[in-house]
Amino acid sequence: MKNLVRQINTPSRVVVAAFLAVVLSGTALLSLPIAVEAGREASLTSALFTATSAVCVTGLAVQDTAAHWTFFGEMVILVLMQIGGFGIMSLASILAVVVSGRLGLRARLNTQAETKTLGPGDVRRVLVGVAKVTLAVETLIAVALTARFVIGYGEPFGRAAYHGVFHAVSAFTNAGFALWPDSIMRFVTDPWVCLPLALGVVAGGLGFPVYAVLRQNWRHPARWSLHAKITLGMTAILLFGGATAITVTEWNNPGTLGPLSPGLRILAGFFHSAMTRSGGLNSVDISQMNENSWLISDVLMFIGAGSASTGGGIKVTTFALLAYVILAELRGEPDVTAGRRRIPEQLQRQTLTIALLSVASVATGTFVMMMVTPFKLDRVLFEVVSAFGTVGLSTGITPDVGTSGHLVLTALMFIGRLGPVTLGAALALHIQTRRFRYPEERPLVG
Repeated sequence: MKNLVRQINTPSRVVVAAFLAVVLSGTALLSLPIAVEAGREASLTSALFTATSAVCVTGLAVQDTAAHWTFFGEMVILVLMQIGGFGIMSLASILAVVVSGRLGLRARLNTQAETKTLGPGDVRRVLVGVAKVTLAVETLIAVALTARFVIGYGEPFGRAAYHGVFHAVSAFTNAGFALWPDSIMRFVTDPWVCLPLALGVVAGGLGFPVYAVLRQNWRHPARWSLHAKITLGMTAILLFGGATAITVTEWNNPGTLGPLSPGLRILAGFFHSAMTRSGGLNSVDISQMNENSWLISDVLMFIGAGSASTGGGIKVTTFALLAYVILAELRGEPDVTAGRRRIPEQLQRQTLTIALLSVASVATGTFVMMMVTPFKLDRVLFEVVSAFGTVGLSTGITPDVGTSGHLVLTALMFIGRLGPVTLGAALALHIQTRRFRYPEERPLVG
C-alpha cells in the first residue's frame, strides 16, 4: 500500500497539482467583480464550481453563463476549457510515456509496438501532436458554426465568430458550456449546428493515441493498435446504440422528441447520445425525459469516452476489457484475448480496480447528495454520474442543490476528471515481484 501511495505521489501528483492550481486561479479570476454582470453576486462557491467545471471540462453550471458572467468572465471560462481539454489529453498521453519508460525492456518494446505512438523521449512529439489536433478540429467546427450563424441567423460576423469559437472549444474539449440559457435547445431542428457540435464532441473523445495511429495507418485497419480498434469500435457501438435506445424511448414523449418530425427525432436522439460521451450540451429538455432515458444516459455517461481524450468516464477501453474478461470466463478460456492479442493479468486487475472504485465514488456521492438535498434518487444519480463522468448534462437541479451539494459535485468533477487517469498510471507503475507464493485456496463465489 505504501508503494502504491508513493507511485501516486510521483508523476500523478504533478497532474493533480497542475489542475488544482488552474482551478484556484480560475476561481480567483471569476470571483472578481469585473467577471460578473452588474447586480450579480461574485460568490466564491459559484466561482469555484464554475472554474472546476470548466477546467475539468464538465459543463455543469450554477448560473446562466451568458446572463451571469461578463465578456471577461466568459473569456476566463473559455481559456479554462481550453487548458483543461488540452491539458488532460497531453498529460494523459505523457503519463503513458512515463509508464512505458518504467516498464521492463520487453514490456516497453511490446507497449511501443502495440500503441505505435508512445515511448520514452516522445513528450515533445505528444505535445505538438495534441496541439495540432486540437487546433485543426476546433478551427473546422468554428468555421462551420460561424458560417451558419451568419448565413442562417443573420448575426453580425463578430458575434457569430465569437459564438462559433466558444462553442467549438466547448464541443471539442467536451466541456458542455453554452452561451444560451437553454444550452442549444433553440437549434434542435438545425442539423448545421447540431452535427458539427456532436462530431466535435466525438472527435474530442477519441484521444491523441488514436489520432496518431490513424495518421500513420488510416488506410490499413489491420495495422491499427488494439487500443485504437477498441476505442473506435466501442465509440461507434455506444454512439449509435445509445442513439437508437434514446430515440425509441423518447419517440412519443411530448416534452422532448414528440413534437419533432421523424427525421429530427433521429437527429435529436443522435445528438443526445453523442453528448453523453462527455459533451454536456443538450438540444432537448433533459428534465422532461423519461426515467428510462435517464438510466440509459447514466450508463453512457459512466462509460464515457476514450483514454487520453478530452472526455471523462471510466473510458471505453476499461468497459471493453471488462466485457472481454467476462466473455473469457463464460467460455472457460484460460486467457483473456481481444483481437488476437492476450490481455495481461495485471491489466485485467487494473481495469477491475478502476471500474469498482469508480462505482464506489458514484455510490458514495449519491448517498451524500441524498443526505444534503431534497431530490429523489433518479435525479440525484443522474447529477452525480454527470459530475463524475465530467459530462455536464443535468435534469435541472444543479442550481438548487445548495452549497453542500455544490461542494460535493465540485469534488466529484475533480475526482472524475483526474481519478481514472492518475490511478491508472499509478497502478501501471506499481509492479512488484515476489520470490514466493502462498498456498492456493478457493472460497465459494456466487
